[in-house]
Amino acid sequence: MYAGKSLAARPLNSLRGVGPRLAERLARLRLASVQDLLLHLPLRYEDRGTVVPIGSLRPDQHALIDAQVELAEVVRGRRPRLLVRVSDGTGQLTLLFFHFYASQLNQFKRGTRVRAFGEARPGMATLTMTHPDCQLGEPERDDAAEESGLVPVYPTTEGLNQTQLRRLVRAALALAEEPGALTDLLPPELQSELGFPPLLAALRQIHAPPPGALLSAIIDGSHPVVRRLAFEELLAHHLSLQRLRQQLQDQARAPELVTDGPLLDRFRVSLPFRLTAAQERVDAELARDLASPRAMQRLVQGDVGSGKTVVAALAALRAVESGWQTAVMAPTELLAEQHYRNFSHWLAPLGIEVGWLSGRMGVRQRESALAAVADGRAAVVVGTHALFQESVQFQRLGLVIVDEQHRFGVHQRLALREKGERDGMQPHQLIMTATPIPRTLAMTAYADLDVSVIDELPPGRTPVATVAVSSSRRQEVIERVRNACAEGRQAYWVCTLIEESELLEAQAAAATAERLTEVLPELRVGLVHGRLKNADKEAVMAAFARGEIDLLVATTVIEVGVDVPNASLMIIENAERLGLAQLHQLRGRVGRGAVASSCVLMYQPPLSAHGKLRLGIMRETNDGFEIAQRDLELRGPGEFLGTRQTGELRYRTADLVRDAHLLPQVQRTAQRLLREAPATVQPLIDRWVGSGERYAQV
Repeated sequence: MYAGKSLAARPLNSLRGVGPRLAERLARLRLASVQDLLLHLPLRYEDRGTVVPIGSLRPDQHALIDAQVELAEVVRGRRPRLLVRVSDGTGQLTLLFFHFYASQLNQFKRGTRVRAFGEARPGMATLTMTHPDCQLGEPERDDAAEESGLVPVYPTTEGLNQTQLRRLVRAALALAEEPGALTDLLPPELQSELGFPPLLAALRQIHAPPPGALLSAIIDGSHPVVRRLAFEELLAHHLSLQRLRQQLQDQARAPELVTDGPLLDRFRVSLPFRLTAAQERVDAELARDLASPRAMQRLVQGDVGSGKTVVAALAALRAVESGWQTAVMAPTELLAEQHYRNFSHWLAPLGIEVGWLSGRMGVRQRESALAAVADGRAAVVVGTHALFQESVQFQRLGLVIVDEQHRFGVHQRLALREKGERDGMQPHQLIMTATPIPRTLAMTAYADLDVSVIDELPPGRTPVATVAVSSSRRQEVIERVRNACAEGRQAYWVCTLIEESELLEAQAAAATAERLTEVLPELRVGLVHGRLKNADKEAVMAAFARGEIDLLVATTVIEVGVDVPNASLMIIENAERLGLAQLHQLRGRVGRGAVASSCVLMYQPPLSAHGKLRLGIMRETNDGFEIAQRDLELRGPGEFLGTRQTGELRYRTADLVRDAHLLPQVQRTAQRLLREAPATVQPLIDRWVGSGERYAQV
């Protein structure tokens, strides 16, 4: 039925032994076709080439033993166990099974030969192996070959064991030998140029490394067979994003917005500062995009305090000047409120109404805001995820500005863009992030976007001096706060907990504020956390901004969206519990004025190796891009971009840190294939990206 058919089109249930239940378990691993199975690569390998005499086994040793069953019995108790005593003439060993079938007891008959691989651990009378991989009787030729040498260990799921996976992969490799079953999509001359083996040869070596294989090179990714697969996967992701970007540009027309006008001139004159050269450069890039009939898809990234919001306001003014509305979406109430204050402060004097939408508005207030959005009175609308609810209808949405894009779910961002689709037109899209993105990620995760970088801080900004101190020196830190505030400065004291509980964090912050009020009676202490009512939070933040509060005790809700130039000292409690990106964002709340600023990272000893590394990096540099690169190396791309739960950026073979050197060649090859071999593009995307391609449209 499937002879000669591509493995990409052969379902897994075409393999012998794959019924509905096994297919369901394989689907949990995102495996649907025989080709998917071939691309399900080992996590590691076990050396089963040498049988180890039981008498020479040591505790914690992983080993293969070949012995005979002496005794098998089920020991009753609170938890029944199957115990199998085996011997090979040099010693005895007990095989221990907590999960077993009654029929297994009959299989382990006295005198039966058993080969078992597992970890030897101390037991009551002998060493034990708990749930080892076992083969009973004389192994069949195929099984014996499979169980010798380097044996792959695959990612798996509940109810699916390694023996089943290895058997299925062997069957898939056998089918791949058939003509037309597995197409090599990289041109032969390119493979030769890059020193890559053919696809089938690479898969054979990875699933079944031959004797003498450079296993360490396969594991660390430097082996040509691994580089070949990683290259093809990165190429497929890049092509997917490039093609979707081209489709968006070809299909979607956008309003052509003016590059200059009286509103823009008046706004520039009203600013109490000059834009930096980097801001001017990025503004020119945005102006060029917005004047085009093609929908802009641009990411503006810049370090904390680099002035992205002013550049966004200039883009919004181009939309207003052209008779279109702008939506500004932020991930948190606090950041959205900061944008609302800034846009209102800048645009209201120009006669522009700035609307506000959040999930916490009263019914009447919300109805009034919705009416202003629907009839176009609110030319600029700022809000949280409430902006993409069905009840929100824009009159003419021409520009969508999304701040901290990676914090939104994929479908949320898509919903906001679709709100502006009307008569074949869609809004321009500007994405901003204060989380600097390493070049390797920008080249891959955001390959569908044009990227602008504001790589210059406004004049007068001073680097923040960072120190790490043990919590045992808490009293010294408190005195430092006292002295800073006595000099007319303000300070933050950030409380963090390891539990992600808003209630517990609020309680910890409240207790800390109470203690600091007692020991610093001369200071005005404020408190802000995520459980405060919106109006109360706003009132505290406004009082701090006006200088009516000396010391603000807060949870990490102040990570983004707070701008108080007079604040020059930041204390972060339990700093070892936060990641580099969050520490950098928090530190960015100080150093926003001309005065020298400091950040104290207070930790609970003893520090883990990772904790020491993170705090050391924070002391070494204030460069957000350097910190982002180190963060990527420590955490990996899935966590860095917040995509681990969204289905984006899941790689089977590629590693963006390890394989960064391949990316320039990936980009060149993508352009070459689009130009010279367009028929290979879709099969490549199907092979490596599959249904994940839809996410790139956002």
